[in-house]
Amino acid sequence: MFNIISPHSNVNFMGYRKVWMTLSLVAISLTIFLFFQKGLNYGIDFTGGAEVKVKVPASWNTESLRKTLEKGKLTGLKILQLGDPKESEFMIRVQQEHNENLNEVVNQIKSSIGQDLKEGEYEIKAADIVGPTAGGLLRKNGFLAMFYALFAILLYVAIRFDFRYAPGAVIALFHDSIFVIGVFIVFQIEFDLTVLAAILALIGYSNNDTIIVFDRVRETYKMNPNLSIEEVVNQSVNQTLGRTLMTSIATFVSVAALYVLGGHVLQPFALTLLIGIVVGTYSSIFIASSMVIIMTHYREKQAKSGKTRKRREVKLSPEAHIGI
Repeated sequence: MFNIISPHSNVNFMGYRKVWMTLSLVAISLTIFLFFQKGLNYGIDFTGGAEVKVKVPASWNTESLRKTLEKGKLTGLKILQLGDPKESEFMIRVQQEHNENLNEVVNQIKSSIGQDLKEGEYEIKAADIVGPTAGGLLRKNGFLAMFYALFAILLYVAIRFDFRYAPGAVIALFHDSIFVIGVFIVFQIEFDLTVLAAILALIGYSNNDTIIVFDRVRETYKMNPNLSIEEVVNQSVNQTLGRTLMTSIATFVSVAALYVLGGHVLQPFALTLLIGIVVGTYSSIFIASSMVIIMTHYREKQAKSGKTRKRREVKLSPEAHIGI
């Protein structure tokens, strides 16, 4: 079997776990700080705006329509091609910053297109408003969806493995999601429903990678009960490292092609996954695995303290019996 990394490699990943966890904690703290200070650049899905359906000549494409509309200084512009490309129908989504009414937006679009096309060469087929209230509700429900996904994974891992593994899986996924959001905050990339869908997809992808590592940890722990948990985790990560890298590289190349060739609309979705694949691979190795070590030591301490209490009870019970 072909391996890009030998399964018998012995890299001491867990020896530096405190360094990586500290760096991750700093990155998460900085993201939370920036979230409240700078905030996300929400798209019209979350802030409200106008949607206008327009038909243009067949020779036009998304980029030519975008260049024409930008002449009208429309903000928060997003253009989606509808149906068969031969029909040349597009949905224009415009963010409203100054509470313009729908007629004003339609007139702006007509004025912009009218600079390049004559009356009758294009047609406004439909127009609608996405209100800020509906956008706020979508934003709330979107973040609730992320919370429910993480909670469901917590239950799943706790049932499939045990309590030692579940916190590591959820913390790693939380880490990945927060890191991606941090990139969008720093560079003020538009955050819309497409990006939120990509984060939910990333949660599933990253969790699958983590589960592979956990499976190997559990198997190695059963086969080598005399090894310390640090040695077990190190051995398991080394054994699955080749598989992890091959999967991540193959997925990264596929998503990179989507980013380059998928057009303006799919770029935020692909960018989210590109960042998430790299961060997810990192978190599976350093965050989730490190949490297994922490939780194992915690359980061992709890077990020892429980045994100590039991010994005291056994020692005192005869004296109590004599006193009676």
